[in-house]
Formats: sequence, C-alpha cells, structure tokens
Amino acid sequence: MMKEFWEERYKNEEFAYGVKPNQFFEDTIAKYNLKGSILLPAEGEGRNAVFAAKKGLNVTCFDISNQGKLKALKLAELNNVNINYLVGEFSQISFRENSFDVIVLIYAHFPPNLKSEYHQRITKYLKKGGLLILEGFSKEQLKINAEYKIDLGPKNSEMLFSLDEIEQDFSALEVVVLEHEEIELNEGAYHKGKASVIRFIGKK
Repeated sequence: MMKEFWEERYKNEEFAYGVKPNQFFEDTIAKYNLKGSILLPAEGEGRNAVFAAKKGLNVTCFDISNQGKLKALKLAELNNVNINYLVGEFSQISFRENSFDVIVLIYAHFPPNLKSEYHQRITKYLKKGGLLILEGFSKEQLKINAEYKIDLGPKNSEMLFSLDEIEQDFSALEVVVLEHEEIELNEGAYHKGKASVIRFIGKK
C-alpha cells in the first residue's frame, strides 16, 4: 500500500518536494563541515542525496519507490554527481555496523509498529563519532493541519514524533540538538505551509 502511494506521488515529471535540500540538513552539513560516507533512508527523489554528493560526501540512499530512484538518478546526472541508490523496504536492506559518518532522516516517517526498531537499527550503522540528523513532523502537526486547513505529513499520530520518543529511540546517541520548532515549509508542492517539526542531531 505504501509503495503504491509513493510510486504515484513520484511518477510526475515535477519533483514532489522540489530539488533543493532540506534547510536544516543543509545548515547542519555546513555548520559541522561534514565529510565521509552518508546514508539517507527514505530518500525519495534525491534532493538531499544530490546535495550531499555535491558537497563531496560519498552517498548511499534507499527508498521503496522505483519512481523515486529514477528521478533521483536524473537529478544526480543533471548535477554531475554519483549516488548509490537502492530500492527496497527497510527490512530488506542492511549495512554493516559502524559503516557511515553521517545518517540523515528527513521526513522519514515509518509505520508505528516498526518506527522504534528502525531508529535503533539505523543507529548501529553509524560510526563512533558520527552524526545522525533528523527532521520530521511532530504530533502537533495534526492540530495545525486542522487549524490552517492544510495537509502536511502522515495522518496517523503514531507515525509522528515527540521529543521524548526521539530521545528514547536514539538513547544510544549523545544529544547535540533536540528541539521542537514551528517553521514555514516551502519544499515543492507537498511541503508547503506551517509545520510543527522535531529536529534532532545525535552523536555516537
């Protein structure tokens, strides 16, 4: 069901979330001058992966959508960079522990029954001293959607984030940044409007 949803969303020529990187991710890459290998789960159409590659990082990413991969590779080609893009469910894809210098979860909302397990597994793929960067919708987003008559993020509150939950899921990491922010999203056709987000940077 989820695969069909994303194939449909990504099939058009226009990029659903634009081609520019997420602002928090871009700022974090610059602030910490991040280098080395980077993993981007649920990477969709590749805007963040291509940005990371342009910054000289060695990029691996994955998603369940074939359409997402096609568009990501097209974007990479337009920008003269290479990315390693895998297609499959998280449960089908695995990496060696301590493989990546940076792991990035940008609006990567997993099913409620798998969310914590996936977060903990992702942590194992991070090298000692590596950073995990996350931005996603908070549980407050449902109220904002109703109030402003917008349609942002998953409709199931259990797929959304809270500060406590993120702290718990990533308890193996040292908290560098953990904050709840209200921002104005402007990322393509599907990320427009007032957003309540959780931002997290954790260090292994």
